[in-house]
Amino acid sequence: MRTYDLSPLFRSTVGFDRLGRLLDSAMNTDEAALSYPPYNIEKLSEDAYRITMAVAGFAAEDLEITTQPNALVVAGKAHKEESSGQVLHRGIARRAFERRFQLADFIKVSAAGLDNGLLTIDLVREVPEAMKPRTIAITKTAATAPQITQREKKRRRGKKKRGKKGVGKK
Repeated sequence: MRTYDLSPLFRSTVGFDRLGRLLDSAMNTDEAALSYPPYNIEKLSEDAYRITMAVAGFAAEDLEITTQPNALVVAGKAHKEESSGQVLHRGIARRAFERRFQLADFIKVSAAGLDNGLLTIDLVREVPEAMKPRTIAITKTAATAPQITQREKKRRRGKKKRGKKGVGKK
């Protein structure tokens, strides 16, 4: 396993604590825990994403979706299943799980649905109006245009003439 020392980076930066925590959590995750339940992350458009999780055997009542600041938590609670007969092979895992997703700034959950054992969670990026880039129109108005009066024009002409007379004499 690789180890990265990020302390030189944090000596010269301010406000990037979240980045350090994100990198630490990514390095310290259990690989076995990441395999259940399987999921896909899709980018639908510039500001829309979808997470699809395979949660076969879970009902909507068994699942819980929680949003926290910059995080999404999906948890499934398994209930004891009463079967009328003896189970010879159990291939559908119904164990409890908790899956955490780190979200970027301004990502919000817009919808969630469960259909045929697939849980879909739609996410959108909603940047506040104050944070969006603005284009400022540049216009030339009378107030901002330089005003040169007749007196200023005469003064400038006089400087040019005097400057030419003095050139070349010593």
